[in-house]
Amino acid sequence: WEAMHLLFVTAFMLAEAHGFTATTFPIARLDAGKMRALRVACSSSPQQQATLAASALGLAAQPVMWWSLYVLKTTGCGLPAGPFGLLGAAEGISYLSVIGFVASSVLSKLTSGSGLPAGPGGLLGAAEGLSYLTAAAGLAVLGFQLTDYGYLPEAVPIAGGVCSNI
Repeated sequence: WEAMHLLFVTAFMLAEAHGFTATTFPIARLDAGKMRALRVACSSSPQQQATLAASALGLAAQPVMWWSLYVLKTTGCGLPAGPFGLLGAAEGISYLSVIGFVASSVLSKLTSGSGLPAGPGGLLGAAEGLSYLTAAAGLAVLGFQLTDYGYLPEAVPIAGGVCSNI
């Protein structure tokens, strides 16, 4: 239940950052007490902290994904799992972060007419812009991958799979 509560709080913080309020961004079956608690959790200071954390994650994801795209283009396979699977996890989180920034920006553009706000120090805007650039590079590498190798590697390498030897 705590994880779901955290997910709702995060969703409301992102929704408020995009100009939505709790009344225009409904979640089914939340009573008034829970809604009040979620609104309190969306105050400006924690929201700024969440925006800064999202900006840091978005900026940190860029070089990991660039490295992954380079390795994918040159070898036909993504990054190896690394010790305890941490490198593969970082790669996966980076891909999800970039996709999340682009999707969030597109949603914001469709609903409000502008992209994400600049955020503290312009970091959120920088992460958004770099995410578009990285996503475009990812689409280019996808085309090269299909042309050069004729397959997409598995997200999680399986025994006997194309990329299982790394």
